[in-house]
Amino acid sequence: MIGLGTIINIVAILIGSAVGVALGHRLPERTRDVVVDGLGLLTLLVAALSAAAILDPAVAESVGAAGVLIVLGSLLIGGIVGSLMRIESRLEGLGETIRRRLSRGSRVDAAGDQAAAIDEGPVDVEVEGALADAGPEDGASPDPRNNFVEGFVTASLVFCVGPLAILGSLSDGLGLGIDQLALKSVMDGFASIAFAATLGWGVAASAVVVGLYQGTLTVLGWALGSVMDTAQIALLTATGGLLLVGIALRLLRIRHVPVGDLLPALIVAPLLTALVAALR
Repeated sequence: MIGLGTIINIVAILIGSAVGVALGHRLPERTRDVVVDGLGLLTLLVAALSAAAILDPAVAESVGAAGVLIVLGSLLIGGIVGSLMRIESRLEGLGETIRRRLSRGSRVDAAGDQAAAIDEGPVDVEVEGALADAGPEDGASPDPRNNFVEGFVTASLVFCVGPLAILGSLSDGLGLGIDQLALKSVMDGFASIAFAATLGWGVAASAVVVGLYQGTLTVLGWALGSVMDTAQIALLTATGGLLLVGIALRLLRIRHVPVGDLLPALIVAPLLTALVAALR
């Protein structure tokens, strides 16, 4: 059944998020912070492994020594396009919209929105409690809205940027099996537990983005067949690895890299690879 891998992935994220929120009430803030730091370090490892795809012999055969320049050009062009499209802001806005719908009527809201929140109806105690228990970031006072949005954006990017999301979805669409997405589902499930223990229900909302993103790639794989050669996939994977470094920096609270604005680089990379290969 085409699409089964993405369905399993969504279920794993939802279950992991529920378990994480349940555990989050029982874990001290220090423990939750250590778990997120561990995820940040693991993300760095996955990023390094993904970036190493640039060493694939197919890259040298197709574009010669231009692999690094292609990745650089992809990040620059993709970053410019993404910032002009305000992708990061739009992702945050989507997260805020979902948060409002899930926690409608909550009295805990951002300054300036309190009057509107009071008129919205009964409080969702479970969601409010889960979000309130997600500790402050960088020493700031607890803000359930910020925790939800950060959980939604961070989890969405982590679950979608990795090469398994792309390659696994395409393989599923091509009828080559769901082995890669099954592996990704296990990883995302455990990651959801750790994320949700600190960032709350926003992590569960990322399942929507994962479903749309991987579902679209699966449909493309089914409709178009294999449209990318080995070199294109390798350089796309290497570019995705650098985006994962940005995610790791966010998780480790070193720098808030607007990775969402860099996502178009994943589209630019295979296009530049094809262009360079054609010009050689």
